[in-house]
Amino acid sequence: MHSHDHGGSSAARADGGGSHRRRLAIACAITVGIVLAQATGAWLTGSLALLTDAVHSLTDSIGLVVALIAASLMFRAATAQRTWGFRRMEILAGLIQAALLLSIGIYAAVEGIARLSSPPTVMHQELLLFGAVGLLGNIVSLLVLSGGRSANLNMRAAFLEVAADALGSLGVMVAAVVVWTTGWQQADAVAALAIAALIVPRAALLLRESARVLLEFTPRGLDLEKVRAHMLAQEHVHEVHDLHASMVATGLPVISAHVVVDDECFQEGCAPETLSRLKSCVAEHFDLSVEHSTFQLETRGIAASETHTHA
Repeated sequence: MHSHDHGGSSAARADGGGSHRRRLAIACAITVGIVLAQATGAWLTGSLALLTDAVHSLTDSIGLVVALIAASLMFRAATAQRTWGFRRMEILAGLIQAALLLSIGIYAAVEGIARLSSPPTVMHQELLLFGAVGLLGNIVSLLVLSGGRSANLNMRAAFLEVAADALGSLGVMVAAVVVWTTGWQQADAVAALAIAALIVPRAALLLRESARVLLEFTPRGLDLEKVRAHMLAQEHVHEVHDLHASMVATGLPVISAHVVVDDECFQEGCAPETLSRLKSCVAEHFDLSVEHSTFQLETRGIAASETHTHA
């Protein structure tokens, strides 16, 4: 047993979990209202841009529900069966939201291209009104979420979804003004394509970041070769192998390695001091501080007997 709290301290859970849940719940309620308003508006006006934004808002609301569930679970304490608790729920939530965003972005692009050649007549005044309603609701949601957007990947995903939806609502309003003033009906399809262009890159980026964590890639900001070199520079250390680093969740990078030290360390009692220096090394000397490290100290004989070692 050790003193690291995988689920965060009780104060952090109370502040982080409770605050994030409240923000997400408020944003979710607002987004559901936007979905209802925009769906009604899309039906009345026949606007693809508003329909796309309505489905995007629906995706947002689903994503926010997932994010809310994740925020409730990720701060639960670790157990013997779940040694990291539910910390990785934020990554799964971010992955689901990214997939939903990518799907609606692709749909909007395909449908928008089809409507460029045969645009339907759009009711521009009503379109402008419903676009304004969506934008106002999104601005309120952004203000609610802004205080926690940098807390973790889950909150970041929620903020990006609402931000993209706000830009979509703005695009709907611009399309309405263009149709109103020029009569160019294709403006609605162009707005839908613009919304898709906003959604897809952000969704792809979030999908990539979530996948990096789930595939246990080395965390950004941590150069393992530099870590190895720094560890090898420590007194009594001869070899470092089976060196692994990954990210369990936002703010929780972990590292592990087998470290070959002088045989005398186990006889003269310098092993604890060597281990302490190694832990301080990865926690203090790199751009990404890794406070949760696991190092196995071993002799040359033990290292030679291991059959499945690697760099």
